[in-house]
Amino acid sequence: MNPSLELQLKTLPSEPGVYRYYDKNDQLLYVGKAKNLKKRVLSYFNKTLSGYRTRIMVGKINRLETTIVNSEYDALLLENNLIKEHQPFYNVMLKDDKTYPWICIKNEDFPRIFLTRTKIKDGSEYYGPYAKVRPAKILLDTIKHIYKLRTCNLNLAPAKIEEGKYKVCLEYHIKNCEGPCEGLESKEDYDEKIDAIRGIIKGDFRKAKEYLMNQMMKYATNLQFESAQIVKERLDALEDYQAKNTVVNPSIDDVDVFGMTSDETAAYVNFFKIRNGNIIQSFTTEIKKILEETDEEIMEEALIEIRQKFDSNSKEVLLPFHLAIEIPNVKLIVPKVGDKKRIVELSEKNAKEYRLEKLKQVQIVDPERHTNRIMAEMQKLLRMPVEPRHIEGFDNSNIQGTNPVSACVVFKDGKPSKADYRIFHPRTVEGPNDFATMEEVIYRRYKRMLDEGEDLPQLILIDGGKGQLSSAVKSLRLLGLYGKITIIGIAKRLEELFFPEDSIPLYLDKKSETLKILQRVRDEAHRFGVKHHRTRRKNSTIKSELEEIPGVGGKTIELLLSRLKSVKRIKESSLETLEEILGKSKAKIVYEFFNNE
Repeated sequence: MNPSLELQLKTLPSEPGVYRYYDKNDQLLYVGKAKNLKKRVLSYFNKTLSGYRTRIMVGKINRLETTIVNSEYDALLLENNLIKEHQPFYNVMLKDDKTYPWICIKNEDFPRIFLTRTKIKDGSEYYGPYAKVRPAKILLDTIKHIYKLRTCNLNLAPAKIEEGKYKVCLEYHIKNCEGPCEGLESKEDYDEKIDAIRGIIKGDFRKAKEYLMNQMMKYATNLQFESAQIVKERLDALEDYQAKNTVVNPSIDDVDVFGMTSDETAAYVNFFKIRNGNIIQSFTTEIKKILEETDEEIMEEALIEIRQKFDSNSKEVLLPFHLAIEIPNVKLIVPKVGDKKRIVELSEKNAKEYRLEKLKQVQIVDPERHTNRIMAEMQKLLRMPVEPRHIEGFDNSNIQGTNPVSACVVFKDGKPSKADYRIFHPRTVEGPNDFATMEEVIYRRYKRMLDEGEDLPQLILIDGGKGQLSSAVKSLRLLGLYGKITIIGIAKRLEELFFPEDSIPLYLDKKSETLKILQRVRDEAHRFGVKHHRTRRKNSTIKSELEEIPGVGGKTIELLLSRLKSVKRIKESSLETLEEILGKSKAKIVYEFFNNE
């Protein structure tokens, strides 16, 4: 550490603010916020610092700068702006180079309404952005179906209309416009429609419904039933659109909702903007983890960035977990029950679905990255010292102790390695004793691997609960391998994971990829074991029937089965066929046994 940096660390203020790390080339490495600058910055230079990427970054720090602000929230805002401006290498960012569409109500006489990807500061109103174009187009189509609006770009100033400069176009004749260019529609009536449309875009359908209802009643009163029917169809279209977009209690008004899910490499954040009980905007993004950031740290960054992106000033924000940050005049709520809890769960579900979609894409495009991520996740969830690149699973199969077999399946990088599968026939165990069988098989498997110098697995999975696991652990202790290989048991009923010397089982999320791989190893061991158990039982049954033939021994039975394959074909064989296989004397015994029978 250079002397000037060491001096800076000793003189840091204990105030809220933002810190910036620079390398020896004066390149900005990282921007961070802190409630207490001194405590936060010094934590990076702690000898017990976790995370190899963080240690790499700290090793590059040559100098630092700090800026003191009034509150932690101000620090978060400043940090967000500096990250967007400088894009430091070690900061998480909501990098998104897409230009999302907005719905624009143009600042002009008789305003046009259209989709645009460019915001111009000309006094026009912009609503959005919309993360997907399709919902915005559906909304615009619904509006145009209900209201007749102009689409031309004429300057419809009152003076020009009075001068009679314009003539109605085709849109008027096909009844898509009411002809404001010739003064056939008043500005007051047009503005009333625009006001109702603003409400629809914001999720408030009351003015639009009231406007259409009044129109329909006016036509009906004047006995213009065809016109009244057209307006009724528009009202039905509006109610249909509202029904498809109302997913929460209408009393939930002017609320922002955030949901999140994460794994070892990234976090996925979903955002809902809710107005009058309607989700009027939904947005989900992926945020790469760079310095082992916590979910809370990422959510704080996402909260500020996304609210700015969508120009939200809601006074209430619903979250899946508590944040340390306080935002002036905004309530951060973690709902426990009711409709608000359900909408947070819906947001989390959207984040999880988005994650799965991304992972499927990565699996196709970059399978190695997909495997690396799963291995890192398994290492963390199973509390392993290394990634489980080589997994072996064991299962016992027998019926009341008869024809017992033990299956060993091998998975490498999360995929079956069928060439390495093995079947064991217990030698020292008599009767149905799963515990003793497991103890014998585990000892034989790893004694041989040690003797032959083969690579040992990082993870052993035992199909069964504490009893089978304890038996397997006994063998590992005898071989001196206990503590060098992670071993766990998986119980079928509740998918409980048991660890040696731990009485409390581990329960993983049912959708966890770690659990899915463990289930696949378990199921594959069971399938492989049952397959060989059935084969052995079938062969045993066949042999026992042939053993009843007097004067016929094991070698003769093996010869018959190798040539004729089944007892049925042996029974149906002619004397001549049997003589070709066994010779005259043996053939006669077998032939007469089955034919006399």
